Amino acid sequence: MSTLTNEVKAFIVQGLATYMTPTQVAEAVLDEFDITITRQTVARHDPTKVAGKDVGQEWVDLFNESRKAFQEDLQAIPIANKAYRMTVLNRMTVDAEKQKNRPLVASLLEQAAKEMGEVFTNKQKVDNVSSDGSMSPPQPLTPDAAQAISKDLDDEY
Repeated sequence: MSTLTNEVKAFIVQGLATYMTPTQVAEAVLDEFDITITRQTVARHDPTKVAGKDVGQEWVDLFNESRKAFQEDLQAIPIANKAYRMTVLNRMTVDAEKQKNRPLVASLLEQAAKEMGEVFTNKQKVDNVSSDGSMSPPQPLTPDAAQAISKDLDDEY
């Protein structure tokens, strides 16, 4: 096999930094550059693995920068976006309807309803009111009530 260009090496390192497996990276290199490489060749470019212990510092830096950017930019992952998930669910539902697969359609509709109702999130709604009203938030004092309290305190002390 010929020596890989820096462009291909950067592609490999960035793929590994985004948690792609060596097999996935090798397939992506074949698709993108029309070069066949082995999983082992890919693994030699991963600074987090024993096989990549001798990778150059420039590739380690690129790996770390790419990994950090990937972890910080969650919206870059389509499935992390609610609109994308709903679009995919809609597409799947239409396909299932065309195939007359009613159980799958029902399941997809239920999943879409849960997605819209935020069942799959860890958000909690708090209303701060107990059933007997004992934990209701205090009402603001009116000027008359504040004067009466002030007068009572003045008389007491």
